[in-house]
Parts: sequence; structure tokens; C-alpha cells
Amino acid sequence: MKRIKIKELLATTQVGTQACVKGWVRTKRISKNIIFIALNDGSTLHNLQIVVEPSQLPEVTLQSIVPGSSLCVEGTVTASQGQQQRIELHGKQLTVLGDAANYPLQPKKHSLAFLRTIAHLRFRTNTFGAVFRIRHAISYAIHQFFHEQGFVYLHTPIITGIDAEGAGAMFHVTTLAPDHLPKQEDGSVDFLQDFFAQRTHLTVSGQLEAEAAALGLAEVYTFGPTFRAENSNTTRHLAEFCMVEPEMAFYDLKDNIALAETLLKYLIRFVMEQCPDDLAFLHQKTLAAQPSRNTETTLPLLERLERIIAQPFQCITYTEAIDILKASKANKKGKFVYPIQGWGDDLQAEHERYLVERFFKQPVVITDYPNAIKAFYMRQNEDEKTVAAMDILFPGIGEIVGGSQREERLDKLLTRMQQMKINTETLQWYLDTRRFGTVPHSGFGLGLERLVQFITGMENIRDVIPFPRTPGNASF
Repeated sequence: MKRIKIKELLATTQVGTQACVKGWVRTKRISKNIIFIALNDGSTLHNLQIVVEPSQLPEVTLQSIVPGSSLCVEGTVTASQGQQQRIELHGKQLTVLGDAANYPLQPKKHSLAFLRTIAHLRFRTNTFGAVFRIRHAISYAIHQFFHEQGFVYLHTPIITGIDAEGAGAMFHVTTLAPDHLPKQEDGSVDFLQDFFAQRTHLTVSGQLEAEAAALGLAEVYTFGPTFRAENSNTTRHLAEFCMVEPEMAFYDLKDNIALAETLLKYLIRFVMEQCPDDLAFLHQKTLAAQPSRNTETTLPLLERLERIIAQPFQCITYTEAIDILKASKANKKGKFVYPIQGWGDDLQAEHERYLVERFFKQPVVITDYPNAIKAFYMRQNEDEKTVAAMDILFPGIGEIVGGSQREERLDKLLTRMQQMKINTETLQWYLDTRRFGTVPHSGFGLGLERLVQFITGMENIRDVIPFPRTPGNASF
């Protein structure tokens, strides 16, 4: 008999139908010589109740049915006598596919920290089943959104010889043996003898390559892994994560902001429509974990998502943001870890969250940052002090999108690169895009994991990626 997914069976199967299901045992209990098994196959948050008479099964099979074991069950769909489910499956034939003696996920509450130590098994819990089904829905919706908008999907290199951000916090890629490194006369490593005949890294962004594609295809996006070798052990940082990076020819900064806002609302709306059960479960989970205070960060999860969709984002300049922060009670009373002194200060997560959660109480777009704290490729404004940059800030997260109008003027770009000591020789191909038919263009980056974190209400970003890579940890 062909297997049917539990999600499909619960939604469509009629009483009296014969069905075959396969999945993992969540719980088993015996009452009045009847075995009740809660079976889950990952297709839905909900378990299917299997009802079996012990007399039908050999003793060895009975002993093997424990939490974590996997089963194949064939039987008849019947109306359930319980209140928690509409139907159940009366098993006629049951086969243990895999036993699970000493299974570490017993039917009790486990901390998220503990579950990270067994990340290979946490997919079987309700929480992580819900999180990763939602992550899938977001990823699918990203491709659907850009396809509907006429964008071209682009794969940009994971191995690169350039640093798009100019930060230098990159992982090195080499085939050279660490204990036999070839050296040049000055004692430095001779990378000409390496696989690519140059120093290479794991990418921090596909932006520069996407820009080149956009200046021919008009509207493109890349969606893939990026890497940062920053020693940050926070709930918001990972060493490996996914970035969504669209680049658009003929877009100015306002167009860029409008596209980013439309995308974020589209993705949230899609998840609310497609994953109602998983969101409802996480909503109840966050309610149980949060104190009963009506602030932007402690609003119930579903209400927080609905408010993002319902209202336009607040747009302010960096200068306005600094004025607000400098005059705030939090700054004057020394509540900020990084006090705001004045114009030119870099905004930290605590400042971003103050603006979103306490001052405006809605998503905030900050534009026109000082050029001294932004990347070389951002377009210089007429005041020659600021650039046409934008960051979108969300409650509980801080920055979720960062982008800018790109500098399309060759002379301005060259001057900026020289000021920041960017190697122009390795980026001649990038400069060619300004030499040959340059146009105004813009783009942004959206961190997938931060968006998943916001939509699911998970507090730690390590809990929204299957196998987190962080300082000191590359397990699994």
C-alpha cells in the first residue's frame, strides 16, 4: 500500500478508508489492553493517533515501540473517540522500521540549549518542526516573489578573491599544506602555488557580482550561503548564514526601500497564510515564555506580525536618528552600553532597538549614513558627507535589511576606493561596469536567519538554522 503523509490524511481522508502511514513515535500509552501511539512524520505539527491491540503484535515488536522508533502502519481510518483529533488509524499491520533504545528525546520538556547539542535529532520536536517548515515556506516565497517581479535568479561565487565589505573578517580557502607552506623571498606565503594561484576566501556577499549581472539583466537576485569570520558569540550572529541579495538597474534609493518593504510584508503574509498551525503553536510558546507586558518586543507573536503588515515603515535619516538617541533618557542616564556622543557615531543594536521598540514602536528605515562608516560602493550624496544608504530595523532583531543606491559614477567610485585603500587592480572588472554603459542602480541584503528568527519568535539565531556554525563550534 502506498504511503500517505499524515498532513494529507488528517486533512482529506474519509472514515472507513484504508491507509498506510510511516513516521516516528512521539508517545506510547496502554489503556485497557489497547495501545495508543502518537505518530509524526514531519509533514505537520499534528500527530496521528494509532490504535493497536497488543494481541495483534509479537512481544518483540511491542517492546520495540518506544519514543523515537520508526513505524510503518497499515489500517483503517476511523472516527476518533478522543477530543484532540477528528480521526485515528486502527492498525491492522505494524512494522518497526527502526528501534530507538536510549533515545535522548523523551516525552518531556528539553531546553533549547540542550537541543543544540543534539541538533541532528531536534528536527523531531514540535518546536523545530514548526521552525523549519516555516523556514522552508519563507525560502519558497522568496523565489516566488522575485519570479513574480520579473527578476533573474543568479548563483554568485562562494569562493572569491575579493572582500565586498572591506572588513577583512573572512575565512581563507587554500589547498596548501599548513606545515609546508611555499614562501616568497620576503617570507610571505606564495599563493601563486595555491589552487587558484591567488589568495582566496569564502564570500561575505555576492553583491559585487550581482551588480555586474544587473547591469545587463536589469533585475537579479542571489540567494545563498555567506560567511563571516567574526568572533561574535551573540544571539544574532552566525559564521555561516544565508543572504538574499537583489540588485536592480535604474532603481534609486526610494525604489530600493519600497522593494525591500514590499518583500518583507509579502514574506510575512505568505507564512501567515501557509503555516497557520505552526505559527499558532509558536505563538502559544512565546506567550508562555514572555512576561505580561505590552511592549513592542513582548506583543504576542501573531499580533506583532500583523502589525508589520498593516502599517507603513517609518523612514528617518541617520541625522534624525542621532538627534533622537542623543536626547533620549536612556542616553542621558547612561543606560546605553555605547553612549551616543554625536553625529558620526556608529549605531549599535541597542540603539536600533530603542528606535524601533521604544520610540517609534514600528519598523524603522534609516537613510543617509555618514560615508565614514559605510562601504566604498555606496553612492555619495551631494553634501559629500553622507551616502545613499538604508537600513531597515525590526523589533527584537535590529537591522534586518541593509542596502544602498550604488555609486555609478566612475570618478567618484575610484576616489572612494583610493580613500579606503581598496585594491583597484583586483576590481578592474567591477570598475568596467562603470566604464561601459553605467546606470543608476541599487540593491540590498536580507539575512534569511534573522527574518526566520523574527517570524518564529525564536530568541537565538542558532535555533533557526539546521546546524549552526559559530566561534568554537562546527559540529555535525
